[in-house]
Amino acid sequence: MNYNSKDLKEMANAVRAWALHAIRTAGSGHVGIVLGAADIITVVYANFLRRGRDRFVMSAGHGSALLYSVLKLAGYNVGDMATFRKMGGLPGHPEYGIDGVDATTGPLGQGVGNAVGMALAEKINKTDARVYCLCSDGDLMEGVAQESIAFAGRYKLNNLVLLWDDNGISIDGVAQTDIDVPARMAAAGWRVVCADGHDFVRINRALENAKKSDLPVFIQCKTEIGRGASVAGTNKAHGFGVSDSELMQLVQRFISSCGDNLWRNVAMEQVPVVGADVRYELPHAVLPPLPDQISTRELSGMYLNALLQASADIVGGSADLGGSTNVRVAASRDIVANDFSGNYINFGVREGAMAAILNGMALSGLRVFGSTFLVFSDYMRPAMRLSALMGLPVVYVLTHDSVAVGEDGPTHQPIEQLPSLRLVPNMNVFRPCNGAEVIYAWRRALMEKNKPSCIVLSRQKIKQVATPLGADLSRGAYVVCAATSARVRATILATGAEVPLAIAVAERLGAGVQVVSVLSVSDFRAQKPDYKQEILRGFVVAIEAAASAPWFEFADAVVGVDSFGMSGDGDAVYSELGFNVDAIVRDISNKIK
Repeated sequence: MNYNSKDLKEMANAVRAWALHAIRTAGSGHVGIVLGAADIITVVYANFLRRGRDRFVMSAGHGSALLYSVLKLAGYNVGDMATFRKMGGLPGHPEYGIDGVDATTGPLGQGVGNAVGMALAEKINKTDARVYCLCSDGDLMEGVAQESIAFAGRYKLNNLVLLWDDNGISIDGVAQTDIDVPARMAAAGWRVVCADGHDFVRINRALENAKKSDLPVFIQCKTEIGRGASVAGTNKAHGFGVSDSELMQLVQRFISSCGDNLWRNVAMEQVPVVGADVRYELPHAVLPPLPDQISTRELSGMYLNALLQASADIVGGSADLGGSTNVRVAASRDIVANDFSGNYINFGVREGAMAAILNGMALSGLRVFGSTFLVFSDYMRPAMRLSALMGLPVVYVLTHDSVAVGEDGPTHQPIEQLPSLRLVPNMNVFRPCNGAEVIYAWRRALMEKNKPSCIVLSRQKIKQVATPLGADLSRGAYVVCAATSARVRATILATGAEVPLAIAVAERLGAGVQVVSVLSVSDFRAQKPDYKQEILRGFVVAIEAAASAPWFEFADAVVGVDSFGMSGDGDAVYSELGFNVDAIVRDISNKIK
């Protein structure tokens, strides 16, 4: 059923009333977007969104009350609106997992990237689904949104509609958006339409015409923030800028039993979709015979190629570094604007957008990976954090993992990135040292159901060490080189490229020194005390080419890096910063009894 302007006005008023009531009950929230953008979202949900097929992303996540209100009225099971912003109730910004909420949003710009990823996923899945996204002035000021917009234009994602709540106001006053946003959007390859955001006929027409576009569609909806309130059109309208008595008057003004009834019709027309529990399976794949010296990024690339050759159903790419991160392999087939049948995406130099887009793809059910250098994970951090918050099994392949990068110097040499990633809740961080650990990391990451994973890899070639038969990699840490005597005087913990170095140190220190490979700190931390005691024997030394402080959780002494690196030959820089056998042996030999 297509609702007319008279109906839509009543429906929009009902949306406003319920949202404002939730805000008043909570005693906090964002009134301005509720009053200003209710007309836009009403047209989308009443006349266009096909439940279970199309997607809607509220990138302007501060409009959560607006979203919850329309979802509640449209028949979604969002719970009690009176619990808005209260413990155990509806959260202050939309969170994935609530019925009808297609992405966790709030950090501005991220939802735009998510919507782009969803639209790309629907192209890959060859469906007719459309993705609608409501964004604010603030969203369009964020770099991640502009990166994502450029990507969508290049890939001609004509199943994507971005609706701009153009009220010209942000928290601090006049919105500092581009001087000419429509010109920027057109230059980025979008079809641009302008509409009065309070004119139901024009909004409806714009959305109808969007269906026929061969490009992604950007609809500039001119609105008034806080429309109808005493603070309308000012930055005071953004948040909770009206008195309780005025808020009550606004609720009373917008209550519409007619609108509520019309929404009941919408709810009855929609068929709730029950998601199937899809079992994901990985094909068997093995590594070819390996040389004695090889980088873990090469091992990763070999295994990824083997998976793709075995028809693994995974899609991913890189932020213009596919050759360097070894994710663009022989079995890769490029996804391009006129052919989405491949398995590899060139995101361009857009790390932030890549991570946000990957989240959108994962939200659409795809198994995805993205890669860049470890030091540039800083660009992706907000989206990576949201991967963990939403429980999305995105795989991040992060190479060039230490000062051994060498000549590119300290700008490209990660120090704090590895331990800081380990601080993110609900995120795997694997730093493998050999082929067995690389295979485990990839398979574990791809088989996760509700947790993202970082696979951290070396640029430099390292000596291959064997993982003992029967070693349980799922415990996070295991003895990779046993002590040559019954009494263990010392244990050396190491990760990734430092494992061969640790073994060389142990050999020099003599009998009674064991080496433990710590593939995953969080997995090891989760082990029972008796296993930790079995591993952490004698004087414990940790060796890792990253910030040292976190290792004191397990170790008595740490060989790490607590300064920025330097430019020079990778081996020379590595050694100069303390990662050489002689220096480490001298440092700890007197401490071992």
